[in-house]
Amino acid sequence: MDNSRAYNSVWQFRGDAWCRLEEAADRLTRPSTTGDLKEEYVAICHDLLINLAPLEPYWAFPGSPQFAKIQRLFNAGAYDKFAHTVARINRALTTESYRTGDVDTAGADDTADLFPADPRTLESQPANRREQLYFEVLVVEKMTEAQERALRKEVRSWRRPDDEFVYELVVVGSGDEALIAARLNVNLQAVVIRRRFSHQSPRDLTTLSEFIDHELSHDLDDHKSPDERAAILAKSLHELRPELDLFLMTEIEVEDIAGRLGQSFRRVFHAREGVLELHLSILQGVAARYRTPFFSALKQYSHRPTGVFHALPISQGKSIVNSHWIKDMVGFYGLDVFMAETSATCGGLDSLLEPTGPLRESQQLAAEAYGSRHTYFVTNGTSTANKIVTQSLVAPGDIVLLDRNCHQSHHYGMMLAGANVVYLEAYPLADYTMYGAVPLREIKSKLLALKAAGKLDRVKMISLTNCTFDGIVYDTERVMEECLAIKPDLVFLWDEAWFAFARFHPVYRQRTAMETARRLRTKLADPEYRVSYTEQLTHEGPLSDEELLNRRLRPDPAEARVRVYATQSTHKTLTSLRQGSMIHVFDQDFEQKVSEAFHEAYMAHTSTSPNYQILASLDLGRRQVALEGVELVQRQIENAMQLRDAIDNHPLLSKYMSCLRTSDLIPQQFRPSGIAQPLRSGLKNMMAVWDSDEFVLDPSRITLSIGRTGYDGDQFKREQLMDRHGVQINKTSRNTVLFMTNIGTTRSSVAFLVEVLVKIAGELEESISEMGLGERARFEQKVRRLTTNSASLPNFSGFHPVFRDGTQTPEGDVRRAFYLSYDDTHCEYLSTDEIFDKIDAGAQVVSATFVTPYPPGFPVLVPGQVFSQEILTFLRELDTPEIHGYKPELGFRVYTEKAIEGLRPARWSDLPQPSVIG
Repeated sequence: MDNSRAYNSVWQFRGDAWCRLEEAADRLTRPSTTGDLKEEYVAICHDLLINLAPLEPYWAFPGSPQFAKIQRLFNAGAYDKFAHTVARINRALTTESYRTGDVDTAGADDTADLFPADPRTLESQPANRREQLYFEVLVVEKMTEAQERALRKEVRSWRRPDDEFVYELVVVGSGDEALIAARLNVNLQAVVIRRRFSHQSPRDLTTLSEFIDHELSHDLDDHKSPDERAAILAKSLHELRPELDLFLMTEIEVEDIAGRLGQSFRRVFHAREGVLELHLSILQGVAARYRTPFFSALKQYSHRPTGVFHALPISQGKSIVNSHWIKDMVGFYGLDVFMAETSATCGGLDSLLEPTGPLRESQQLAAEAYGSRHTYFVTNGTSTANKIVTQSLVAPGDIVLLDRNCHQSHHYGMMLAGANVVYLEAYPLADYTMYGAVPLREIKSKLLALKAAGKLDRVKMISLTNCTFDGIVYDTERVMEECLAIKPDLVFLWDEAWFAFARFHPVYRQRTAMETARRLRTKLADPEYRVSYTEQLTHEGPLSDEELLNRRLRPDPAEARVRVYATQSTHKTLTSLRQGSMIHVFDQDFEQKVSEAFHEAYMAHTSTSPNYQILASLDLGRRQVALEGVELVQRQIENAMQLRDAIDNHPLLSKYMSCLRTSDLIPQQFRPSGIAQPLRSGLKNMMAVWDSDEFVLDPSRITLSIGRTGYDGDQFKREQLMDRHGVQINKTSRNTVLFMTNIGTTRSSVAFLVEVLVKIAGELEESISEMGLGERARFEQKVRRLTTNSASLPNFSGFHPVFRDGTQTPEGDVRRAFYLSYDDTHCEYLSTDEIFDKIDAGAQVVSATFVTPYPPGFPVLVPGQVFSQEILTFLRELDTPEIHGYKPELGFRVYTEKAIEGLRPARWSDLPQPSVIG
C-alpha cells in the first residue's frame, strides 16, 4: 500500500485504486494493447489487486466474494469479463449506487446516479419519496464461507419494503480485524459480537499494522473466558467508535451474562432464539439516532392550516405571497422556510426557554451524541454561549484565569459578570505575528501565586480556547488534572467554537472537553487510582510551590470535582444554519450549585423569539454526525493532507509558499515526542504525539506562509483570493493565510484552490521576470520585511493599581474599568505619539476601551490596562487597517489623570459577599 501516503488515507487510497484498476483493465482489453504494453497493464492490474486484497474484507461492497471473483477472472486471463466486472464495481463505488442494498447488481446501470451530488436533484424530490437508507453491520465470529453466505441470505430475507433502513454484513473472525473494520469502514453502524472469535487474524495484516491494537490482541488471548473477551472487545470498540450499537449473541447463561455485561451492550441475545429480534433491534438502534424530534415537529407544523392572530406576518409566507413587490423572496428561499415560521410554542412545538417536548428530546439526543451530561441549543452564536456560561458560574469579585488571546466574547462576559481577571500569556510565534496556546506552566504559576496570596478560594474558573484559530490543540486531560491538583473545585470552560467536529474522530476525541471530563471522572472514581494516589502522597509528603510547578501533578480523588463546560459553534465546523451553537455540560455539581443560575443566565441572553430554522438545523446536524460523523471528519482530514501535499510538492508553489509544520507552530519544549511532522509520519506516530505532547496541531488547518510572495496576509486574502477568485478565508497574519477544511470540503474544491494558488504563483513568477532593477529591489525589500523583520509580540502590561485588589497578584476588575468610561468627562483621546511622550515622562496611561486589531483578532488592550511602549510599537508596525477601539483621526480613548486620581484601589472586601456561590 505504498500509495497510501498522508495521515489515515486508506479510504481515499482504496477509491483511487479502484479507479486506476478500472482504467488499467480497460486498456488491457483494447485491441491495440499487445506485447510488452499488454504485459505492462497486466502487471499494473496485478499490483493493484495485491494492494486491494488486504482492504476488501472490511467492506460489504464489493465484499470478499465479489473480490475473489474478479481475482479468479484475472488469474484465468478472462480479461474482458474481468474489465466489465471491475467497471461495474467501480461505478457503484463512485456513485454509491450500492447503497440501495442490492450489492450483487450494484453498478450495472451505466446511467444510475450519474450526478448524485447535484443539489438541484434534492430540491426537486417529492416530499413523500421513501428512500431506504443504507448502512453496514459488523459481525465478529469465525465462519466458513458457506456459513457466511447463509447468514447474508437469511438477513436479506428479513427485509420488508416499508423498512426505513437496509443493511449488509461485514464478517470478520478476530478481535484485531474487528478494530481494523471499525477504523476503516465508516458505513458501520452496529457490531454483533458472538462468542467464537479469535484474538488474532490468520490473514497477513502487515500492511494494516498501523490500525492494529497489539495490547488488545494480548488482552484477547485464549486464557480468558469468551464472555470476558467479548467485554474487552466491546470496550475497545466503544472507545474507538462510541456511536456504534453493540450487541452480544451467546448460547449459555444469557440471563447471567446480561446482568454482568449488559452495560457494555445495547442488547444481549440467545443465539438460537433472538436472531430476528436482533435484526429488529439493529434497525431500531439506527432509527433512534436518526430521530430528529424538533425538526419533525416543525415540519409537521408547517403542513397545518393555521390562522395567525398574534405576531410574525411572515408566518406561512402570507405577507410575501400576497405582495406585489417581494414575491421573488419565495423564489429564492422556497416556500417551506416560511411555512415553518412561527412564534408559537404549542401545537407540537416547544419553548427554547422552558423546553418540555421535542426541543428537550433534541437536546438530550445531542448530549448523547457529544458525550455530555446536558446540552443546550443557542441560536445567536458561541459569543452568547460564552456569556451564558460565564454569567452562570462567576459572581462579582470571583477570580477567573483567562487566555488573553481568546475571543472577545469572553472579555465582555468577564465584564458583565464582574470577574477579576488574571490574563494568561500564550507562547509567541513572532516570525508569523501570532500567538500559540497557553503553556501549562504559565497556568500553574498563576494558580500557585494566587494560593500564596491567600486568594485561591476566590478562584472560580479558567477559560481556554481549544483548539485555537490556528489549530493548536491542548492536552486537555493534563491541564485539568494538574489544575485540580492545586484547586480541586476549579471550573473549566473550554471554548471549542472551532472544534465541534473533533468528537467524531478517534484521535481528536481524546483532546475534547467532554471526553476528557468523562475519562477524568472515571479515573477519580477508580479504587486503584485512589490507592495509587494515597501511596504517592505518603511517599512524597508535602511539596513546595517550586516542586509543584516543576512536576506533573495528580488530583486528590477525595477532593477533586469534575466541572467542565464546552461551547461550540456548530455552524462553523458542522451542519447548522448561521449562529447555531451548543453548550455542553459535564459538571458534577451542576444540579446542586449551577442549574438555577444557568437558567437565569440562559434567560438573560436568549431571545424569547428564537429562530426555529436554526434550532431544526441543530437537530439535523446532530443526526448527521451521529450517523456519519466519522466518515465526514475523516474525509475532512484527508482533504487537508492532500492540500498540504499538493502545495509542498509543487515546484512553483513551493518556491513562494509553504505549509507551516507542527515544528513551526509548536516550539520543541512542548513536544516531548520530538516528531517534527507527525501529520506526515503515519497514524501510529500521530497517535503517539497526541498521547504525549503538550500541544498538537489540528491536521485540518493549513497555515500557509506567503512572505516570499511579497504580499502581506491581508493583501493576499483580499486582492488575490477573494476579489479575483472568490476563495473565502477568515484568518490572516502579517505573512500567513489560514485555510481550513471542513466536512463540506470536497476533493474538487481542494483542486480548485490548488489551481488558484498555481495561477497566483505563475503570474508572480512572470511579473518578477519582467521587473527592472529598481522594481526588483523594492520587491525583495518587501519580501525581507515579511520574512525577517517581525513586530514584537507584547505581553499583557497589567491593570492600573486602582483596578486591582492589592499588588501581589495581577487580577483586575474589568467591569469597574469598563463602566468608568460611561462618563465622558473621565475620558480623553490621545495619539500614539502623545502616549509615547507621557510614558517617557513616567506617567501611566490607562485604556478606557477594548483595542482589538484584526488580525490577530484579540484585544491587545482592555479597559483598565496600562499602555506600554511594546504595545504601542506593535500597533504601529501592524499591517492591518482594522483596529477596533482606535480612531485614526482622534487616537486612543484613555482615562484622564484626574479620573484615575479620583479612584481608590478596588478591594474584594468592599464587594457584597454572597453566602453561596455556585
